[in-house]
Amino acid sequence: MMLSRLVAALAVLTLAGCGVGDPPATSSSPTSDGGATFPIEVEHKYGTTTISSKPERIVTLGLSDQDAVLALDAKPVGAIDWFLERPYGKWPWTKDLWGDTPPEIVGERDDYNLEKILNLKPDLILAQYSGMSKEQYDELSKIAPTVGQPVGFEDYGAPWQDMFLLGAKAMGHEAAAKEQIAAVDDKFAAVREEHPEWKDKTVAVVDPYESGKFTVFQETDPKAAFLVELGFTVPEEINKAARESVYGNAVEISSERLDMIDRDLIVILTFDVPAAQQQLAANPVFQELAAVKEGRVLYVPYEEPAIGAALSFNTVISIPYAIDEFVPLLAK
Repeated sequence: MMLSRLVAALAVLTLAGCGVGDPPATSSSPTSDGGATFPIEVEHKYGTTTISSKPERIVTLGLSDQDAVLALDAKPVGAIDWFLERPYGKWPWTKDLWGDTPPEIVGERDDYNLEKILNLKPDLILAQYSGMSKEQYDELSKIAPTVGQPVGFEDYGAPWQDMFLLGAKAMGHEAAAKEQIAAVDDKFAAVREEHPEWKDKTVAVVDPYESGKFTVFQETDPKAAFLVELGFTVPEEINKAARESVYGNAVEISSERLDMIDRDLIVILTFDVPAAQQQLAANPVFQELAAVKEGRVLYVPYEEPAIGAALSFNTVISIPYAIDEFVPLLAK
């Protein structure tokens, strides 16, 4: 349900005895959880949010925010769909963590059902990997303490470390998050040490979503950011074109601009590898690229195995899976 249609409904609904038109009540008595003392103040894009006590019912509104909560031994009671794919329930790095308690679906990308969120009675709402607007933030803050996107980054442009730390701080688990980040950073460092030949090699991460049309991702997009942490470099030509596009994280090009992706490595992400290979084999412009002629193209499935999905999430719990599955393909 759209935000504008819920304003009237929110005026008459209640949450834990508190009118939703008022900010959630806060406690004046400090509480402690594993070294973290509540209340905790968290700074984000839209200001500072106070979390009065350890959150027990968390709703995540970012596309990958649920991974951060799961990594800290908690389960969101509500999450959003990623283009109706319900990714919370099928990815191999989260399946065991969800168990038999999947979350309530409370919307899709940046389109939240406030009534569903309200009915879940959350005590914390997280929206890190999102495009949540100030208007949405104001309405959500009437339901529960809400933590928006990290400060200093474009929407969907913050590093996974910053987003994880922000959510973890709100949960009272900042120290644990730092340990997990260090462990993942060590994994990346080990791969870079094992493959020094990848250092500063240029890469283009591409999704040929339609015949003759391609999405090319810039360095801050999770899929390309993963390659950067392996040692690769996304050329500034791609980054600039993406930043100036309507999407910000990617740019759409036609076959006439395939020169943009002719790099040391082209990573093709697709739901159907054989179909993509057949489609691109019939594209004369693609076939003339030096990277294609020299065999520097890697086709990677989004699913079965879920390598492309892991790159798309690029979270503290999807990265180890991605390293295990992707690096052997790249090292062949």
